[in-house]
Amino acid sequence: MRRIIIEEPVSRIAVWSRRVAMFALAVAAIAAAIGHLPDVEPRATLSVFAAALVLAGVAMLMAVAGLATIWRLGRGGAGQAVAALLIGAGLLAYPLWLAVAALRLPPISDISTDLVEPPTFSRSARAQAARGGRTRPEPTAEMREAQRRFYPGIEPIVLDVEPEDAFKLVLKTAQAMRWRIVEETRPGGRSGVGHIAALDRTLFLGLPDDIAIRLRPLVGQTRVDIRSASRVGRHDLGKNAARIHAFSEELLTQAEAR
Repeated sequence: MRRIIIEEPVSRIAVWSRRVAMFALAVAAIAAAIGHLPDVEPRATLSVFAAALVLAGVAMLMAVAGLATIWRLGRGGAGQAVAALLIGAGLLAYPLWLAVAALRLPPISDISTDLVEPPTFSRSARAQAARGGRTRPEPTAEMREAQRRFYPGIEPIVLDVEPEDAFKLVLKTAQAMRWRIVEETRPGGRSGVGHIAALDRTLFLGLPDDIAIRLRPLVGQTRVDIRSASRVGRHDLGKNAARIHAFSEELLTQAEAR
């Protein structure tokens, strides 16, 4: 006698919810990959990532509908629906975390160790090309006051070395932090001031941030000022202040190791 095995009916919407969730995950990975390419516009990266978030939301809705069907009709596919919920929640957790951070931090995207006379971003053709032709406006009085209130620890760095040695230390520090050096002007000339223009990218989506470093000679010392500004958005979620803190600590470590 042949035994007939009756397969348990599976919720099709639960199956498709997992497929859509996996596709959303792939789209998010594509956004992260293209964001680190040198000539990709940040808006393109954000558009692709936004599409991934929409797909994640759709997958979660489909998963909920699939679970309801499974509960009502006793069909299979609960594991696939739960997987879709977990993947979708994982993708949506990132913008949710950003939204929470935005509520507790000031809406500024330009941080400097010198609020009276911030380092300027180079207007040379090379630097402009690296910034996509954009010229960064000077921070407003409201932005400077917000920085004073929220980031009081952002201060100039004073090194007990001559400007030429300080310049080498700053370059070494920028390279250690894996910044892309766009332009450099060694200290000297009538003013003795040196400048470095650099570019950094956010870890996940590779969004570009512009950096300007200024070195001013003092008596037996060199003052280093750094300015970090986000190219996308009016809210940096604290990453520019964190970048300056990390740079300051690394620079002092490099100076002590001389």
